[in-house]
Amino acid sequence: MSTETQTKGDATSPVGELSDKNLTLAAAQAILAEKRTALSALRTGISVFALPMAVFSALIATSRYYSASSVLHLLIPVMVLNVLMVVLGSYLVIHAIMRIHHYDQLLARIRNNHPSIKAFLQ
Repeated sequence: MSTETQTKGDATSPVGELSDKNLTLAAAQAILAEKRTALSALRTGISVFALPMAVFSALIATSRYYSASSVLHLLIPVMVLNVLMVVLGSYLVIHAIMRIHHYDQLLARIRNNHPSIKAFLQ
C-alpha cells in the first residue's frame, strides 16, 4: 500500500500517509469533543454545587422571620438535600477535572507523535 499514490493537483503523496493524518485529525477531533463534554459536566457540577449555597444564604437572610425549632421538620430535609447536592456537585467537578486532565494528556501525546498536526493542536 505504500507504493500507491494519490494525485491531487501536481502533488503526489502516499495514500497511507494521508490516511494516517486524517485518522490522527479525526482522533484529535473526537478527543476535543470529549473534552467539551467534560467541560460541560464541570459547568453543571459548579452549578449544582452553588445552589445549596444560595439556599443557605436565603435561609440565613430570612432567619429573623421564623424560629428554627418551629420549622425544624422543614429545615432537616432541606439541609439533607443541600448536603446531597454538595456531594453530587463535588463529584461532578472532581470527575470532570480528572477527565479533562486525561484528555489533555492524550492531545499532548498526539502532538508529540505527529509533528505535522502540531500546528492544529496548540
